[in-house]
Amino acid sequence: MSDRPSDEDSSGSSISDAEWAKFVQDSAREIPASAPKEPSARARMVAERLRQEEARGATPQGWRTVADLQRTHERASRGKRRLWVFLGLPVVIALAAVAMRPSLLPGDPFGTGGPGAAVSASPLPAETAAPTAAPGAADAATPTIEHPFAGSPALRWADGAAGIVLPKATRVGSLSKAQVEQALQQTGKLLIDANLDPATLRGGRPETALSVIEPRQKELLDRLDTSLSKPDEKHDPLLMFSRFDPAELRLVGDVVKTRGRTTFEAGESGVVVVHADYTFVYPVMRVEKDAPTEVVRTIVRRVLDVELHDPDKYVVSPGKITVKRFDQEIGNSACDVYDGYMHPRFETAHSPTPTGAPATGPTKDPYDRSRDIAGDTDEGCGVVSRT
Repeated sequence: MSDRPSDEDSSGSSISDAEWAKFVQDSAREIPASAPKEPSARARMVAERLRQEEARGATPQGWRTVADLQRTHERASRGKRRLWVFLGLPVVIALAAVAMRPSLLPGDPFGTGGPGAAVSASPLPAETAAPTAAPGAADAATPTIEHPFAGSPALRWADGAAGIVLPKATRVGSLSKAQVEQALQQTGKLLIDANLDPATLRGGRPETALSVIEPRQKELLDRLDTSLSKPDEKHDPLLMFSRFDPAELRLVGDVVKTRGRTTFEAGESGVVVVHADYTFVYPVMRVEKDAPTEVVRTIVRRVLDVELHDPDKYVVSPGKITVKRFDQEIGNSACDVYDGYMHPRFETAHSPTPTGAPATGPTKDPYDRSRDIAGDTDEGCGVVSRT
């Protein structure tokens, strides 16, 4: 049988060549792309007739042959591939660059780039025993206003009073659990007010610290009072309190890093002895209008022994603590300057801070909490190995 139908079907209706070509074209759209594309004999004949009409300039406007449609589809496919290569190659290059240097992305979304990466460092657990060695070297970084603890082991230390973790109180001899807890709390108040209170750090009078000390320690209290009002070599408030001259320096941010531990044990009958050993790290910068925005750190370690006596056995003020020992080690502060303030050294040439006497003592790591600082005061003012 011939593929070409007669000009009239069995019902007598007539189908024009144009209508038949449209039918073939519409049917082709419904065939999956994977189906064979071989046109029927009728389609080949219609296509040939249309090509001949096109050669004579008689092809209806808007019509395309099967070959034309195929070529259009191939051109569109090639165009998409070219677009993907054009867009894909720069994207691949950019992704490779970011993989090698994530800090190129704004905001450091992966938390790995620049000095700000240090901010995400996990905090250390509370110190429960004396360290056996100095902390390892931190990543080399320069402290800035945004990241004042960059390049310091203190980056992972607790913030301020959160680093003063008091042990759980227990009964000691004739002292109840509540009395031992009181001794611990009073020691904590002294440490916080003397080393962390913003007013004290700006040179203010540490009233809370003074108020927890046994009033019968009159000689000590008089000495501290004189050191705060008229500091000199024999009356140095830095022996007990951390202070900066507000006309010269200001703290960078509102965080002082703290690390240490508090322990207690039974003393003489009716006495509990509290031992505190803490290091505080202070980032500071100059306040002069035209001073460089350089950030430096001063590190202060304080060792404190206090006692609380059973008021039923001793003539004492109930709830007050007796200070038996207070040693300190100050890193990065001018030697032999007795104006009552710490004066850290700045690297920039513009430095109006007192320089003091040359350092004569040994070089020490101010972050090394494994050393006992008892008796170190005889070694003179030394040099710090890092800040």
